[in-house]
Order: sequence, then C-alpha cells, then structure tokens
Amino acid sequence: MSESMWALTYDREAQPWESTVGLRKTEVPRPRIDTGADYHDRSMVLIRPMMTGFCGSDRGIWFRTAFKDMIHNSLERDRKPVRTIGHELLGQIVDLGPDARQTYGFEVGDIVSTESHIICGVCYQCRVGDTHVCADDKIIGISEDGCFAEFVKLPARSLWRTDITKIRPEVAAIQEPFGNAVHACTKVNLRGKRVAIVGCGTIGLFAVAIARAMGATYVIGVEPMESHAEMARRLGADEVLRPEKQSSEKPYASDPSLTEKIRKLTDGVGVDVALEMSGFNSSVNNAIRAVRRGGDVILFGLKSGDAVIESFDRMIVDGVSLHSVVGRQIFETWHITRQLLESRDPNIHDLIWEVILNRGEGTMFDFRDYDQAAFQKAITTHPKVVIRY
Repeated sequence: MSESMWALTYDREAQPWESTVGLRKTEVPRPRIDTGADYHDRSMVLIRPMMTGFCGSDRGIWFRTAFKDMIHNSLERDRKPVRTIGHELLGQIVDLGPDARQTYGFEVGDIVSTESHIICGVCYQCRVGDTHVCADDKIIGISEDGCFAEFVKLPARSLWRTDITKIRPEVAAIQEPFGNAVHACTKVNLRGKRVAIVGCGTIGLFAVAIARAMGATYVIGVEPMESHAEMARRLGADEVLRPEKQSSEKPYASDPSLTEKIRKLTDGVGVDVALEMSGFNSSVNNAIRAVRRGGDVILFGLKSGDAVIESFDRMIVDGVSLHSVVGRQIFETWHITRQLLESRDPNIHDLIWEVILNRGEGTMFDFRDYDQAAFQKAITTHPKVVIRY
C-alpha cells in the first residue's frame, strides 16, 4: 500500500491565516497501525472514510474565522506544518490494533462513526463522568488530523458502531453534529413545553425536528434567512419569526418587536425554553427576553470574546436559568441520537435527507473530484454538505 494519501488540508506555511481561504487537496503521509513503533497503536483503528460531513467548525477554518490558535498550537506541538481537517465521519475499519479488537470488540469491516472529542480519561472531569468537558481533550480535524482523507487513524474508544441498513450513509455521516442538537434539546425536559429556537442554522434546524420529537407542544423558530426559515417550517416549526437587523450602536441589543411577537404567540407569557443556537450577542439577549419567568435558556451558539447581558437583574429576579452546552455527552447522547435516527416515528431521518441534505442535490461532493471554488459555493448555499469517497 502507498506510503502517502490524498487529504483536504490547511498548511500554515503555504496558506497564511490572514490572507487565504479554503482547504488544499494535497498528498500527506498515510497513517498506519504499527504496534512495534508505537505501543499506543494497540488501541488504535485505521478507517477508510465512506462519507464525511462538512461542519460549521470546518466553515470557520475555511474562512479563517475560528480555531486559528488550536490548529497552530497543535501543529507546533506535532512539529509539522499541515493539518488534515474534518471530524464528521462514517467509515469502514481496514486495520486495528489487538486491544481495539480484544477490549472494544471491533473487527475489520465494521462500519463506524466517531465522537470528535478525544478525551484523556484521567482528568477530574473524565473521572467523575463529565467526559464531554475533558480538561485535556483533543478535537479531530483541529488539534489532531481529521477525516477529510483517504484514511484516518482514531482511538477505538472514540468510535461508534453504525448500522447503515437502518440509517442511510449520508445521514449516518452527520450523527456527530446532530448529536450537538440532541444534547441541547435534552438539557432540560421539553415535553409539553413551548420552545423557541433562536438561530436556525444547521444545528438549529436539527433542534427544530428534535424538539418536536421530544414532545414540545409549540416550536417557534427565529431566523433571518428565508431559505432556512422555510426549512425550519418543513422540519416542524409552528412559526418562524424574522428578527430585526442589529443596531449599529448596540450590536448586543435584543429586538423588542421579536419579544412582543413571541409573547403574543404564547398567551403573553413567553416560551418555557429558548435554545440560543447562533452565538450572536443579540441572539443571546433575544433568547433571554423570549422566556417566561422561571424559564430556561440553553446556550449552544459560540462566539469568542466578551458579551453584554441586558437587564441582568431581570434574569435573576425572574428566575431565568442559563445552561451551557458543548459537544455531546459521551456516549449517552449517541444512544439517543441512534434511537432518533433509526426510528421512523417521528421520521427525523427522512426529514434530514429531504430537507437539510436536499436529497443529495447540490449537497454531495466526490472527494476525488474536489474543486475548491465549487465546494465553497456549496458550503455558502446549503446548511450541510457531505463528501463521498
């Protein structure tokens, strides 16, 4: 087998962060299982990707708006210039170490997805069961080489068996980001609740369908892009509202007209739960304003830097609870994800394929035919793009 392989990469020497965009398709060393050279390979697995999903995090790397420090620091650590990107995976095992077989039961030919956070297993958080906030985790495709490649080597303990007779491969490839929305929607009980989802990007769209499946009685989407608003309606939103443009003087400010509309739709009370999925400061304040007294705000959207909370006293006096969500609970969230996608009542599986992936039209790309310009057009047009191998 060849010593090299093709991969979609970021090269810190050839692609200065401040003046480039995109990923290059380049030849890189092919990973291999070699227990003689590295005893850690006893528990490692070599996977040939079948399908990979392109994430919002990958979009941040593509346009150089996120993860610069994590990528550059990890490249310094590894003493190399190139990072293979990608962390949403469906693939087939082609080789594995003896511990991966004996301890985890994997075999050549198994079909797997992967948790993208590689946990240390020994920090305080890991030892008390909070592995999703491991103090020393590594992220596939950011601080470790990822899956936009002909092969990827991963720890056996990060892998998740997937039955592609029950979940079609295109959908199975995006279990990881779907799991983000599952984690957000299971942070508090949504059964019988009125829910607002502020920001209907990819994860917000997933959350619309999941909230409905979790028993929410009324789902309100908040989304400025009409194409995404229409998707939210098709996925189960009862109403989708468009926020006003942010104030240039106070970009953090909430939208009073949006708050008023949400109150009218909820008998003047406000929603029980608001999920903030975009990360914009104004959206955080919109979510807080949208909930009733004693309501819950789920914070998933992420932007770096400081944020302003309007009328902080109101949040305390009204007993509004804030809950932060990162990643997936390992592997509790994955079990719920499997159940939601394998079930056909409600049929979230087919909704993802038909609505978010547009039945593959304009959302599927062949790795061997990768063209940066065409790919960039797709990732700025569709909420989710999948790469075939």
